[in-house]
Amino acid sequence: MRNWLSSLLALAVLVFALSYPVAVPAAPRTPQPKAAPAAAAAAEPHPEIRAALANLREAREHLAQGAHDFGGHRVAALKAVDDAIHESEICLKYDKR
Repeated sequence: MRNWLSSLLALAVLVFALSYPVAVPAAPRTPQPKAAPAAAAAAEPHPEIRAALANLREAREHLAQGAHDFGGHRVAALKAVDDAIHESEICLKYDKR
């Protein structure tokens, strides 16, 4: 009887030891940094300013095609966008790279 009990206990320990890794969840994986945005940023200097310039130029086209004057506010907005485009272009010229 004692031999049977120790065999049963050894079998229970063995089953527990073999099933333990299955029952424990894996540690969460840390996300790997993406190399593509860094490579794109290195290839194109100041992508944010260039994107802003493209958006400003598109906004200027929309304002210029407006049908109404809106009490002079459209003209004022066009001047402000032109000034912003000019300043952004100057900003890119002063790049120290």
